[in-house]
Amino acid sequence: MVHPPSSSPGVSNRLAREPSPYLRQHANNPVDWYPWGDEALARARAENKPILLSVGYSACHWCHVMAHESFESPAIAQRMNEWFINIKVDREERPDLDQIYQGVVQLLGQGGGWPLTVFLTPDLRPFYGGTYFPPEEKYGRPGLPRLLEALHDAWVNKQDQVLAQAAAFHDGLGELATYGLDAAPAALTGAELVTMGEKMLRSMDPVNGGFGGAPKFPNPMDVSFLLRAWRRGGPPAIKDAVMRTLERMALGGIYDQLGGGFHRYSVDARWRVPHFEKMLYDNAQLLHLYSEAEQVEPRPLWRKVVEETVEYVQREMTDARGGFYAAQDADSEGEEGKFFVWRPEELATLPPEQAELLRRHFRITPEGNFEDSGATVLEAVVPVPELAQERGVPVEALERELAAARRALFALREKRVKPSRDDKLLSGWNGLMIRGLALASRAFGRPEWALLAATAADFVLSRMWDGTRLVRSYEEGGSRIDAFLEDYGDLAAGLTALYQATFDAKYLEAAVALVKRAVELFWDGEKQAYLSAPKGQKDLVVATYSLFDNAFPSGASTLTEAQVALAALTGDKAWLELPERYISRMRQQLGDNPLGYGYLALAADTFLDGAAGVTFAGTREQVAPLLSAANRVFAPTFAFTWKESGTAVPPLLQELFEAREPVDGQGAAYVCRGFSCERPLTAPDALIQRLQAAPRD
Repeated sequence: MVHPPSSSPGVSNRLAREPSPYLRQHANNPVDWYPWGDEALARARAENKPILLSVGYSACHWCHVMAHESFESPAIAQRMNEWFINIKVDREERPDLDQIYQGVVQLLGQGGGWPLTVFLTPDLRPFYGGTYFPPEEKYGRPGLPRLLEALHDAWVNKQDQVLAQAAAFHDGLGELATYGLDAAPAALTGAELVTMGEKMLRSMDPVNGGFGGAPKFPNPMDVSFLLRAWRRGGPPAIKDAVMRTLERMALGGIYDQLGGGFHRYSVDARWRVPHFEKMLYDNAQLLHLYSEAEQVEPRPLWRKVVEETVEYVQREMTDARGGFYAAQDADSEGEEGKFFVWRPEELATLPPEQAELLRRHFRITPEGNFEDSGATVLEAVVPVPELAQERGVPVEALERELAAARRALFALREKRVKPSRDDKLLSGWNGLMIRGLALASRAFGRPEWALLAATAADFVLSRMWDGTRLVRSYEEGGSRIDAFLEDYGDLAAGLTALYQATFDAKYLEAAVALVKRAVELFWDGEKQAYLSAPKGQKDLVVATYSLFDNAFPSGASTLTEAQVALAALTGDKAWLELPERYISRMRQQLGDNPLGYGYLALAADTFLDGAAGVTFAGTREQVAPLLSAANRVFAPTFAFTWKESGTAVPPLLQELFEAREPVDGQGAAYVCRGFSCERPLTAPDALIQRLQAAPRD
């Protein structure tokens, strides 16, 4: 259960004054929590006390578990307060701190994750860490009270050993932060990208799709890259694996079969039972991926998933000002997944025929499929054609009947207590959703989705960006925390995508300003790599570099994608300088571990295609057939611009648009690669054929 907000009586610690919903969830703990900042760090130094650093986020189920078991315990809180300076961090506000201290768990040979629990010296060097610690020893983990006692004893009586351990961790964290940057730069080739795709294919589940076994994550950027490798000439098995993955996810419990949108991951290999939190960045990337699938091989299932996910984002995750919220919790009423699961008797208020159809389609049984609870996570078990055959009705009629039944069940669910929502607006995650909506609007011919993205972009650009400074988070009506590289990169990538859906040059101009500022703040010329946090950040024990693509892309990857897009959209070769240097710097890492650099591989694929672009020239009516045809094609390396007849040309596009005009009164498409353009095309079929040609190396 989520704690009351700071306005509740009995608030006992400093977190009540914090705008972060996650920090406020701990406002009533008996723990003497501090937010990360000068006050806490100064006290640790003054009293020579170690720091207990706890990192999590509001939608994290096991963060809630540890809070209830330990941080709400007066006995455990007493030990924490007496022996440690206790600091709570929202990892969504401070990804740089999370990135550094997750390294402690990696160095200890553990998997990492949240809640993250790390013990630091007063000068911020870690000496021990882990993730979830129970109140007593279980699950093979030490109990938190005993751990606190042992670490307190070590600090008091064996401090020299603790400091030696801290020094070793500090060295290890420094090595982790720059891992892979010592490789010799070399040019990447298209053949290597195909080899990367084939290597990734060997890691895929041939039955259920996705990578590996349980737990199974969607990994949208890696799946998206597989489509790129297939497009470059990879074997048909790559495309088959992608389609299998997308189909299994769409029919499984990881997808919310009633309300749309995807949960965080599946605890099993079959996509059946999810970890129920819903994250904005997951749904943003999956919107983009399913829109690409529609371009590759149109299916009603892809359209259904995208339409329902956009509806979910509008209904549950959109602020009145137009921005997008960060996350929705896994828990409601103190139980994980309670909002989403069903028992047969809960369908009794529906008309009997509807209830039976739903029980059969979703296989809602007394035994259930969710742990041992007797509840069922909805998955589309019995296909619609089989149901239609059983009932002796046409498939179309059955689909209408099932849709009505699903709406009725959704209406029942709306009466339940909903999971809590983290209502902070993160500039980078908004950029990812803007990017997803922009492509979806093009692939499915839904301009209203581009308007939804544009409204979010207008909010972020007006409230969170002043032309020189981007902030990461907008909470309780105010902006706070300077943005990190991922915010600049994600937002710039989203704006270049939004320009291609709206052709409003203000988004292109904003992307240019953001990228230029990001290079000033984050590019390390000596390392030829990007820092995660701005240069000169004072409270980091080691410098952090933006390298790996994990659950969400690294800022270096999205910024590289934006730079390559700007080269194509403006015709300015200078935008390719840093992408060329960075991609060559990361060539060896891409080849050795493609699953760790999926988004960078997307940017590299686009870079190798020579800043490909299409300029449409003519009136709206003249270019409409060409543009509609191009938007239906899977041509992910091409950037689209439009020179509209009779309108002023924006200064940023004057050089690119020079001499690009309609042909004989018809709309024209100018296809360019490597800053060299072919003869204009006027027939949609000819343009489709040209865009479907294999990319160049």
